[in-house]
Amino acid sequence: MKGPQLIRKLSCFSGSITKPHRLTYTRTYPTLLVNPDGSTFTIRYPEPRQIIKLPLNIWTLSEAERKQKLELRKPKQKMVIQEDIEDSFDSSRYLNYLKKK
Repeated sequence: MKGPQLIRKLSCFSGSITKPHRLTYTRTYPTLLVNPDGSTFTIRYPEPRQIIKLPLNIWTLSEAERKQKLELRKPKQKMVIQEDIEDSFDSSRYLNYLKKK
C-alpha cells in the first residue's frame, strides 16, 4: 500500500472561492480613443475605461505652435481684485424703529 494520497473533490462551489488565475482576460470593453488632432474612434480595451486621450507630441509642431502650447501649460496667475467700499451707514438713524419692551 502506498502512502496517504491527496484527494481533491471539485464541485460547482469551489470556483467561487478564488479568482481565475489568468494573465490576460478575454473580456474587452468598448473605449473611445481620442487622437491628438481631435479625431475619435471606438476600440476594444482590456480594462474598463470610458475614454483614452493620446498625448500630443510638441516636438512635431512648428516653433510658433510649440510656444503657444507651452504657454497654455503654464499656471494662470490669479488676478486679485480689491474693492473699496464706501460705508456711510449710520446706525443712529434707525434707533427709532427698535421697539423697547
